[in-house]
Amino acid sequence: MAKKKTLFECQACGFQSPRWMGKCTSCNEWESMIELSTEQIKFLKETTSSSTVALRKAMPITQVDEDNITRFPSGSKELDLVLGGGVVPGSLTLIGGSPGIGKSTLLLKIAGNLAKTKKKVLYVSGEESAGQIKLRANRLDANHDNLYLLSEINLSAVMNEIASEAYEFIVIDSIQTLYSEETPSAPGSVTQVRTITFELMRIAKSKHIPIFIIGHITKDGSIAGPRVLEHMVDTVLYFEGDTNSELRLLRGFKNRFGSTNEVGIFEMNKEGLNDAKSMAGKFFNKEKLQSGSALTVIMEGSRPIIIEVQALVSEAYGHAKRSSTGFDNNRLGMLLALLEKKLDLPLGTYDVFINISGGIKINEPSADLAIIAAILSSYRDRELSAETLFMGEVSLTGEIREVSGLTQRLKETHTQGFTKAVIPNKPIESTNIKCFVADEVSKVVEWM
Repeated sequence: MAKKKTLFECQACGFQSPRWMGKCTSCNEWESMIELSTEQIKFLKETTSSSTVALRKAMPITQVDEDNITRFPSGSKELDLVLGGGVVPGSLTLIGGSPGIGKSTLLLKIAGNLAKTKKKVLYVSGEESAGQIKLRANRLDANHDNLYLLSEINLSAVMNEIASEAYEFIVIDSIQTLYSEETPSAPGSVTQVRTITFELMRIAKSKHIPIFIIGHITKDGSIAGPRVLEHMVDTVLYFEGDTNSELRLLRGFKNRFGSTNEVGIFEMNKEGLNDAKSMAGKFFNKEKLQSGSALTVIMEGSRPIIIEVQALVSEAYGHAKRSSTGFDNNRLGMLLALLEKKLDLPLGTYDVFINISGGIKINEPSADLAIIAAILSSYRDRELSAETLFMGEVSLTGEIREVSGLTQRLKETHTQGFTKAVIPNKPIESTNIKCFVADEVSKVVEWM
């Protein structure tokens, strides 16, 4: 009698094993391995079988014709900026973010914008009824005859609807709520998500329809489900920002059709999620700059943004605490050790807290100088000049190094009405900003 073949799969990462394990060796999750049914194993073999793939002959890359990528505007300049210039037909885009951040609001708004341009749009929701979506559409001014709503969680029903009409844009809200009858497992499971994403990718590529997928996130901020979900799609976008703040940031983490350096900035108001028309004053308050605050300019893709760095230094009662919001905590520890070494500051007996205003996260070292200036300002309880910005990367030796795009940063500084800047080197091009050179940490003390 033939022995029954078994296969176990991790519900956290999709790792497969011929035997059950208490702990997944791929993602180290406990009790995450489940046994796949005979139908599931058969489905996996069919989708991965080499016989189902059409044979193709390799050819020199010099003889390959380039794809002519065309784009069309989404009606949102910020979204188009993150996508690389607009929506690409046949692309599969995944948008993630915490609950209430504005994923559904943004895509319903985009669907309404495209419906205005006579494009036929399908909005599929597995979480809300058509009546609930209608209420939100009234607020977003997204009611148009070319926008079709489908409240459905069965993949077969969704595919039949797509096949019956010539849709030009599709939104899936969300990928974890859909299920396929051919895959007998719960919605949101690894096998279900993989199957559904594959089918949506096939539809997008074969019919040249751009499909946007909304994905839930886990506690650590990553897309729920297998990592293969992010690998299969063309573009991965994440919403960032505090749900209590009106500002939202849309950042690209993967883009096969453009750069991942750009970031879109939106404002949440009573009319929904709209493009932020002006960044002036969104991330700083020039009129109320107090001790412990310093200003700097960071680059979000091609866009310079002036932000306020806040520091609080106070005597510690017991073990000294180091905490940062919007800034790397490990880099903060390095800067504090450098200040103790170079300036003989007894920061080991002080609590140090850092906050980046506006809910933005700094991913570049150009704000090091502003962090140090804010720490020194709070430690000495002295206000910094509201007309001065600090830009520079600090090395482990205490040297302040130059930053990229300095001329562009200084132009934004002048545009926002600032007159002075502390930088590590003189700019090559002439600017209207009075620049002071500080090439090492000890020279920053002169500005306190």
